[in-house]
Amino acid sequence: MTHDFTKGPILGQLVRFTIPLILGTILQLTYNMADSVIVGRFVGKTALAAVGTTNPLVTLVLLFTNGICLGAGILVSTLYGAGKLAELRRQVSTGLIAGIVFSVTVSILMMLLAEPLLTLLQVEAVFFRESVHYLRIILFGIVFSFLYNYLASMLRAMGDSRSPLIFLAVSAALNIGGDLLFVVCFHLGVRGAALSTVICEMMSAVLCLAYIHREIPELRLGKAWLVFDRSMLHKTVSYGFVSAMQQSTVQLGKLGTQAIVNTMGVNATAAFNATNRFDDFATIPQQNIAHAMTSVMAQNVGAGEKRRAAKTYRLGMIMEVIYGLGIGGITYFAAHLLIRFFTRDPGVIAEGEKYLRLIALFYVLPGITNGVQGYFRGIGDLSVTLWSSILNMAVRVLSEIPMVFYLGMQFEAIPWSYLFGWIAMCAFEIPWLVRTMRRGKKETETDV
Repeated sequence: MTHDFTKGPILGQLVRFTIPLILGTILQLTYNMADSVIVGRFVGKTALAAVGTTNPLVTLVLLFTNGICLGAGILVSTLYGAGKLAELRRQVSTGLIAGIVFSVTVSILMMLLAEPLLTLLQVEAVFFRESVHYLRIILFGIVFSFLYNYLASMLRAMGDSRSPLIFLAVSAALNIGGDLLFVVCFHLGVRGAALSTVICEMMSAVLCLAYIHREIPELRLGKAWLVFDRSMLHKTVSYGFVSAMQQSTVQLGKLGTQAIVNTMGVNATAAFNATNRFDDFATIPQQNIAHAMTSVMAQNVGAGEKRRAAKTYRLGMIMEVIYGLGIGGITYFAAHLLIRFFTRDPGVIAEGEKYLRLIALFYVLPGITNGVQGYFRGIGDLSVTLWSSILNMAVRVLSEIPMVFYLGMQFEAIPWSYLFGWIAMCAFEIPWLVRTMRRGKKETETDV
């Protein structure tokens, strides 16, 4: 059900809204996670490397389309907080049509360019063909992923983070079963894992649409789903494009890192793919606390509740720091057990354990940067989040090149480059944050 964040205790709202977001993102990651674990255990490490090495490309496309969902969600949150339901409905239908056209176009283009892109990533010949097959099948299902994420974003923008979680839970459970069926029973290898993922993404989109039609009167649009309001297109594209660029910039940085790691051999590639999976899970709460901050703040900004918006940021940042310290400690002491979950290969385990123990020392920093970005998205200023993300990724990749190719640091250079990127990001964001909050405080005092 929808929820009005402009009234009631803010901390309770943040926590209750964040928990389903975290669980939902974890379930979504199990799509690729299940593929990696099952093909790694039942097919072999070349299959694990094949699935993992395509992950940056797949995630790049997903994050770009999801950036559109995020931008549209900010607009819908603001309109919902302001009580402008007629505009909200036109915004939802316009964003959906634009997103479907975009996701289908990108999907076709990326499928055609699969081989050149994997060659650019320096994917080794021993698992190149498997990587191509997996990538093309996954890209075929991108439109279903967009549909689910867009509809789920609309529900979350209106305060409902539980319903998308339920639909995704059903889909994720079926995906694991499908992986086992197609990979273990039918021996389809990486193709079977990709096919299972696409089928279950389609199911999650259908379930979400059916729920909206039955239970959410504000989004029960009927023929109005086909309404395309050109007057709203510019703002939709503007918010969506900046959000998409910010999301995809992060993945472009990972692609650069992936290309560098691929020069280090199969052990380093497999270890990077496994530790990247863990990184994805470890940073989920940080990202979703920030997303919750964005939704709560955007509704309050739309309603003119500036003091509640500012308080939401302060409470959210406290949550970010506490979690960052906690996950860092767990990762450091459990590094060996965590990497063994993905593989039994001694060489991969050794590389992955060193990575996790080092990155664990820095996990509070992405919590801080995510919190700051949640603030700027909540007030509708997306330019800061874009430029800080570009700076972060540029510093990472540019610092990796001399550390790996001139200083001979190899795989341990990767977590150090992440640290440098997060420091640069904080140095850029925090002065902007201070100035913006001071200006907002003066405006609030003037209004009083």
